Amino acid sequence: MGQARKMRRHVCSAMSQESILEKVRSIVTEQLSVDAGEVKPESNFQNDLGADSLDTVELVMALEEAFDIEIPDEAAEGIATVGDAVKYIEDKQA
Repeated sequence: MGQARKMRRHVCSAMSQESILEKVRSIVTEQLSVDAGEVKPESNFQNDLGADSLDTVELVMALEEAFDIEIPDEAAEGIATVGDAVKYIEDKQA
């Protein structure tokens, strides 16, 4: 009984891909001072949204705090686009 309750709670707390994208978009918009319309899944943080290395570190920290996850440096290096961030967060919630 306890196991089923834990699973149900986990499923209920998991966010949909769309809600993750919206939250990531909001964070990126605030952190990088860009228009929300520019923040698409395929948007590259550096090439499309103008992030520098410090922006990227601050963005990772903001995502960690907002989603209550830890993103190791090795994983952070592989997150180049908004879609990469959404996928990483989705995988951490699974």
